[in-house]
Amino acid sequence: MEEKRHTSLHYEKELQAIKDGLIYLGALTETAIRKAMKSLSDRDTELARTVVRDDDEIDRLDTDLEERCIKILALRQPTAIDLRFITTAIKIIGHLERIGDMAVNIAEKAILLNEEPQLKPYIDLPRMTDLVEGMIKDSLDSFIRNDMQMAEKVRQTEQIVDDLNEQIFRELLTFMMEDSKSIHRALLIMQVSKNLERIADHSKGIADMVMYMVTGECVRHQTCSSIE
Repeated sequence: MEEKRHTSLHYEKELQAIKDGLIYLGALTETAIRKAMKSLSDRDTELARTVVRDDDEIDRLDTDLEERCIKILALRQPTAIDLRFITTAIKIIGHLERIGDMAVNIAEKAILLNEEPQLKPYIDLPRMTDLVEGMIKDSLDSFIRNDMQMAEKVRQTEQIVDDLNEQIFRELLTFMMEDSKSIHRALLIMQVSKNLERIADHSKGIADMVMYMVTGECVRHQTCSSIE
């Protein structure tokens, strides 16, 4: 009887280690995004290079966490909610790794933009950055807490980020039409904005998976309004 209890406690520790690892991975990606955008706004190329180098740690943790999940599936054969938890965790790990890649993309664009005169003040990009950082944090919190309301908040915020991305695109298009010399810088800024928009997509993907984990219902291809 004591041996069975020990096994159960060990299993709970394994599940908690997955949760802790996801929180840490999420914090790393948030930091990468913040540093990447700071390197652009402060024109700090060395900081941008740090983001590129630090992505190795995100990739390492991504691999480690996925292997832990697969080991639990193989050895513990979880069922019901635990099975949904592990399969959801695996997909969330993938989303976070790709968010890390987006942060690297932003840092690489910052390196190029810092070599040229600044085209315009960065106003909407920092707003997008704050929003996507919040989306990452809220999506992971919703996962840890099984909080569908928080997950839905993330899904709603994605539209705000999409609107800002569209607004930046239109503004930069005007710059390019008025001055052909601005085209290269404008395109790079568009790519920064697009990467932030993609981060929002991945954060929404995490929120979608949380709703699946809690309810067993797939909402990935439903609009926010259709599930209210």
